[in-house]
Amino acid sequence: MENTKNIERAAYHAWFHHNKADGWITVAKKTKDGKFQQYHYRPEKLANELKNWIGEDVFFSQNTFFKPTRSIENIRELRSLYVDLDFYLFNYDLSWVISKLEHEFYGQSIPEPNLIIYSGQGVVLIWLLDPVPYKALPLWQAVQNYLLNELSSLGGDPKAADAARVFRFDGSINSKNGEEVRAEYRHDRRYELREVQYEYLPELTEVIDQPVKKRPGRKKKVAQLFNTYKLHHTRLLDIVKLIKLRNYEVDGNRETLLFLYRYWLCCFSNDPIEALDQTISLNLQFSNPLPIQEVERATKSAEKAWKARSNKEANEVAISKGYPGAGYNLKNTKIIDWLDITEEEQKHLKTIIAAPEKRRRKLERDMLRKRNERGSVSRAEYLEHSNETTADKLFLLKRALEYHPEHSNYKIAQLLGCSESYIRKLKKKL
Repeated sequence: MENTKNIERAAYHAWFHHNKADGWITVAKKTKDGKFQQYHYRPEKLANELKNWIGEDVFFSQNTFFKPTRSIENIRELRSLYVDLDFYLFNYDLSWVISKLEHEFYGQSIPEPNLIIYSGQGVVLIWLLDPVPYKALPLWQAVQNYLLNELSSLGGDPKAADAARVFRFDGSINSKNGEEVRAEYRHDRRYELREVQYEYLPELTEVIDQPVKKRPGRKKKVAQLFNTYKLHHTRLLDIVKLIKLRNYEVDGNRETLLFLYRYWLCCFSNDPIEALDQTISLNLQFSNPLPIQEVERATKSAEKAWKARSNKEANEVAISKGYPGAGYNLKNTKIIDWLDITEEEQKHLKTIIAAPEKRRRKLERDMLRKRNERGSVSRAEYLEHSNETTADKLFLLKRALEYHPEHSNYKIAQLLGCSESYIRKLKKKL
């Protein structure tokens, strides 16, 4: 009878959190060796499956995934924000923490959570969201880290702040102390992500809406933080996209791809353990995966570089040498060179692109803007613009050949910021 009640509690917890969700929900159980046994369910099937799971150390994902793989790049819907409070590490009393939250935090520096999970040791505060797609992940992470920072004095855990996080089910058991997990439901109004941002991080509004003219008073640190989240997320997606473009046949670049993935995921999620787990999972998708020990060895320096980013002394040394900060501040040209990314592949990527692809996209944007402004752009206008660009390049090529007759096509292409094949084409016009 007791087990039946616990299953019902878990089913209600899942329904309360994921009612009308879209995508896959991960259910995970921690094994004796500390690893996670995971399975993925559609929302409508989850409740019926919980009888096979409820017991010790059972968790479920707080957001959903577009395929049955729990990773940040597979996020389908962002459905909640959360902060895990490990207040016991400071020897704080539970009742004191709950009272402090009620009187000093809710409605002041943070919104009131929808539910509180008493996890057996600490507590998890959860704010339910009107679902937003994965494209909102940089904004989600900025708001998530704001909540975490506000609650750091109460033991907010920075390693439990990524979008692929799992937390315990109501009615499950925490094996560390035998305590039963309990959920407290406070209200059922879902928050809009932008609503939370407007109310608690108003300085981000200008950064997200990108005004044409910068207004005085913008918070540079917040803007930089948001843009960093966005860059790391986009680069993660580019790595996964590149692997897909190559049909997972990446033998010549496996170590480099996994290294970059682990580094950027550490930077984005702030959780090196989760970053390593997801890096190992990515490796298993390769047509010829590396041994797990080799993955750990080949990407170990990625975690070391991530830790250096948070080291004040390391950052000061890096800045004194002219770098933005510690860690790996890689230019696109270096990444493209490392991974042998072709011009055709760059057309499918978001941010790991070279100068010619940037110019091509700018030309497309300019043409689209002109069409919007004047109704349409004739083919004659397009050709005229194209001919002007070619004439400019021909002039520069002639000058480059005069000054550097010994240069190869490759070096000339680097000098002019275009492809080697384009240089060969221009030479035929001379």
